[in-house]
Amino acid sequence: MKKLVVAAALVVAVLSGAGCFKSKEGRYRPGMPFSKDTIESRYERPADQVYQAAKATLEYNGALTSEGSTASGDTAARTLSGKVNNRSLWVQVDEVEPRITRVQVQARKGGVGRGDIDLAAEIDKQIALRLR
Repeated sequence: MKKLVVAAALVVAVLSGAGCFKSKEGRYRPGMPFSKDTIESRYERPADQVYQAAKATLEYNGALTSEGSTASGDTAARTLSGKVNNRSLWVQVDEVEPRITRVQVQARKGGVGRGDIDLAAEIDKQIALRLR
């Protein structure tokens, strides 16, 4: 009986600890951790211009839920979060070099929290088109 209880406790501990992923805001959220969910692009534009294009893209496609900034390494990154088609999206914009800006788009499906790489790629493409 003790072995069964220990085995059940071990299964619960593994399942509860393995079901989280880190969002671009820096928070841990429940979901499948080993699912591809992020697209990264670099643009030869100022960070402010790319940030405004990302913000307009999220507002056009769904709802912008929050704006903020996070510390990523040695640079301050600006993050946007929103909802598009019942999916959670995070867009992180940070300046790599004075005229090079990196954009990371992360998308997750509702419910089990699997990555939605197709939506992330679509939003990334729309941000690039707004910068034209």
